[in-house]
Amino acid sequence: MQPDFPVIAVRDQLGRPLESLRVSVTDRCNLRCLYCMPEEEYTWLPRAELLTFEELAKLANVFSAVGVRQVRLTGGEPLMRQDLHRLVTMIAENTRVRDIALTTNGVLLDEQAERLRDAGLHRVTVSLDTLRPDRFRSMTRRDDHSRVLAGIYAARRAGFTGTKLDAVIVRGVNDDELIDLIEFARTNAAEIRFIEYMDVAGATQWSMEGVVSRAEMLQRLEQRYGKITPASDNANSAAPAERFLLPDGTVFGIIASTTAPFCSTCNRSRLTADGQWYRCLYATSGMDLRGPLRAGASTAELTDLISGVWSARTDRGAEQRKSERFRGAFVGIDELRRDPHLEMHTRGG
Repeated sequence: MQPDFPVIAVRDQLGRPLESLRVSVTDRCNLRCLYCMPEEEYTWLPRAELLTFEELAKLANVFSAVGVRQVRLTGGEPLMRQDLHRLVTMIAENTRVRDIALTTNGVLLDEQAERLRDAGLHRVTVSLDTLRPDRFRSMTRRDDHSRVLAGIYAARRAGFTGTKLDAVIVRGVNDDELIDLIEFARTNAAEIRFIEYMDVAGATQWSMEGVVSRAEMLQRLEQRYGKITPASDNANSAAPAERFLLPDGTVFGIIASTTAPFCSTCNRSRLTADGQWYRCLYATSGMDLRGPLRAGASTAELTDLISGVWSARTDRGAEQRKSERFRGAFVGIDELRRDPHLEMHTRGG
């Protein structure tokens, strides 16, 4: 289905287009990863305030009119939202959206992979921080490691290609698994992406001492594999990961948001499950789109609203954090409890 409203190419104050939308379909998660949700109990968004699939699909259509071509479904854990394949089907009807992806912890993927593929989902990214069940338990406080692996295998059986595996690397926790994770990804027709430990809201235990930098990761990997070269597509990509080649051609990525921010090319924004729109992962406030949507705002009115706000955007959150002389956790636990929208699991990764 081709939307019946024109495309308005919109760029922010730094010339960055709005091309990628991350849609958090739920703030709830079935894991408690130490780098994202280190507490056991959280203040959840009221269920009555969550957008329906029809509302999410409508907003995705509106965003496609200002340039969005990539929609990524996130959470929390998006597969906890019942019948998520229905939303995929709705978004897939919009021919302007060329790429529909999913970021998941994989626990529920085994039972849903085929249905999601049939609905029109293009790609899957699965979080896999460790290959060791005991370490998985200590990192997530859950015993679901085997289910994550089953989800990765199911994605391949369902016909997904271009699968990414994301591993947040924390010093003294899992930084001794770089080589094992590369080999696992290679064996399972996936691309591993190592993510520097980030001081996003929700990472209340973060410290710079826990960060393994991109430079250090490359140095360690070269000791094992030999010379590593940057992939040729890095210069023309706005993707968060910089991709590298091992001598045998194996590709892997590193997302170095902490030590080498890529704010200058960031084309992404985030929509929470209750309709708050954030133009930067480090933003402490968003714009309410649920209100005007439910008040009956027209497509043109919503398009003008989004276009105007993006055109005024100057956010460079990760660069500003890097420049701070004394850098600790971004937001404290008390503030997070007062405003759950600050949580990483609420606004999506």
